[in-house]
Amino acid sequence: MCGISGEARFDGRPPDAAAVTRMTEAMRSRGPDDEGLFTDGWVTLGHRRLTIIDLSDAGGQPMVRDDLGLALVFNGCVYNYPELRTELSRAGYAFHSTSDTEVILVAYAHWGDRFVDHLVGMFAIGLVDRVRRRLVLARDRLGIKPLYLAETPGRLRFASTLPALLRAGDVDTGIDPVALHHYLSWHSIVPAPRTVLRGVRKLPPATLRVVEADGRSREEVYWRPDYVREPADAGMDAADWRAAVGEALRTAVRRRLVADVPVGVLLSGGLDSSLIVALLAEAGQQHLRTFSIGFDSRGGEAGDEFQFSDLVARAYDTDHHRIQLADDDLVPAVRRAVLAMAEPMGSHDVVAFHLLSEQVARHVKVAQSGQGADEVFAGYGYHQPLVEAPRHSAAETFAAAFFDRDHDELRRIVGPAYALEHDASRDLLTEHLAAPGAQTALDAVLRLDTHLMLPDDPVKRVDNMSMAWGLEVRTPFLDQDLVTLAAHCPPEHKVAQGGKGVLKEVAREVLPAEVIDRPKGYFPVPALRNVDGPVRELVAEALQAPVARERGLFRSEYVARLLAEPDRAEAAAGSNKLWQLGLLELWLQTHDIR
Repeated sequence: MCGISGEARFDGRPPDAAAVTRMTEAMRSRGPDDEGLFTDGWVTLGHRRLTIIDLSDAGGQPMVRDDLGLALVFNGCVYNYPELRTELSRAGYAFHSTSDTEVILVAYAHWGDRFVDHLVGMFAIGLVDRVRRRLVLARDRLGIKPLYLAETPGRLRFASTLPALLRAGDVDTGIDPVALHHYLSWHSIVPAPRTVLRGVRKLPPATLRVVEADGRSREEVYWRPDYVREPADAGMDAADWRAAVGEALRTAVRRRLVADVPVGVLLSGGLDSSLIVALLAEAGQQHLRTFSIGFDSRGGEAGDEFQFSDLVARAYDTDHHRIQLADDDLVPAVRRAVLAMAEPMGSHDVVAFHLLSEQVARHVKVAQSGQGADEVFAGYGYHQPLVEAPRHSAAETFAAAFFDRDHDELRRIVGPAYALEHDASRDLLTEHLAAPGAQTALDAVLRLDTHLMLPDDPVKRVDNMSMAWGLEVRTPFLDQDLVTLAAHCPPEHKVAQGGKGVLKEVAREVLPAEVIDRPKGYFPVPALRNVDGPVRELVAEALQAPVARERGLFRSEYVARLLAEPDRAEAAAGSNKLWQLGLLELWLQTHDIR
């Protein structure tokens, strides 16, 4: 797990090694253990290292194999690297380390562009083919590891974070009106390839980009499961699907144990993280370290779910760490969390993940987490009506449940310089939901949730907040084989029992019923959800700052009304509008974007 960066020049000028060094230094928290730089004429690569696999210098990056004519920087983990290493060794390749990094490099030497098909894991890759004079960029199938791009005539830069690209300089930091439309429509989500800045894009998940030394490039989506029923599965009943999902999830959990350091679990007490603990215990993991966080209660709203996480910890005799924080911890944590965000993220629990990661990183370098289960197995309330909805009505049903605002409301909120005539968010939604390869309305929405929305909400949130403390978080529910299996699973098995039905049936084999049948919970942070006290003052300060008024993202009369009556019907689909607007401005100001 690391931070990667690089610059390629296509105009005959040498790459700016100083700019790459600045990008690399900006990601020190992602890789506190080591750093490296490599230049090969037209490309420079930079790297910050967090040692997880092969702790020796032999696993350092950038990794160069002169005999193969290749150089590589890589962020993530390839879980099947031992099997690939064995296969490649039998094909005649030698290895000089025990790292997964070198396995990627040799896999490219053996399979060329198709090397990505063989990698099981989470990854962002920058590989230089020195013989063919090509730069190969790749991102994992579910977008767990980020890769940001900034292109100008004659130059391409890439980095694991957007702020790292800003540190390199010469970035168009104007606001992208379409991205702003998405941010304000979809709980602060801006799907790839856009970011909120015009001059920065991100490589979409499951995408391979090949860049030639003359600047020509091509992109390929190398993985896209169909959300349809497979003929081979026609005879499977509910019990068969439970068994298949259980087997796939057990494999996913075991895969994510590969490391040369201990692996813990972020245990919220909900079904998903509790199931991971149970399956790890079933696999023979003893004295597993688990971590839960709680905050002050507020207005009758509980600030923790310790009763459930404690129950699971006792049941499986884990080395449990209960982390209790007060409201006084939140305001400074908000500022630190915003600094750690690669992009503005308006979810309330992003700050909680930041605080949790800070504590967990004191004990372990790697932890498993339950993100993705709701998107993959239909765990949200808006999934329920979709199971009966006609295929053609998926967009209407989803929009009614998910959108924070419609287009007409956005035009009344956004400043004149950023208002769009067309409904960019609805257009993108309709395009994705109408695409072939999804059999039912729910299939289409689960595909949208998993492959478009998920990488730029919970997945990005967990990556950014954990890597701010040098903590690697692994997500078994986003295992590529499990996701493919779930895509083929009939929707009725997923929405059963109020959502995640087939997953709950797997859990009944290993978990107490109190954990499975409890009401669905969320990461409780009452002080942020209510946007009051010092948190409200912080938000108000950001929205009323001179730079915010000069930028004019939002109409002044709307901001004034929101600040005057922050609690009056200002919540939609779980997203607080005051927090969402203030967080965006706070992020822009924190990163000195004007």
